[in-house]
Amino acid sequence: MGIYNKIIEKLQKKFEPDFLEVIDESEKHRGHANWIEGKSTHFKVRIGAKSLYGSNRVAQHRSIMEALGEEFDAGLHALAIEIVDKNQQ
Repeated sequence: MGIYNKIIEKLQKKFEPDFLEVIDESEKHRGHANWIEGKSTHFKVRIGAKSLYGSNRVAQHRSIMEALGEEFDAGLHALAIEIVDKNQQ
């Protein structure tokens, strides 16, 4: 299973989101630090989940980063995170 699918699977399992969008932005970072030809290393996650709404931004991001710890160890370099309120989807 590729890293894209692992990110989706882990976030769905941990947060049971109302909304989830995972975007591979690796090609936008061609030539930047830790960009690797043919590998997905840079992602953007847009997520809306009840379990995240009551937390501050730092706690939200920390929780998501912790959920994806294995993916960072395996080569995920950058993750942009946007918490999406269910009314903004």
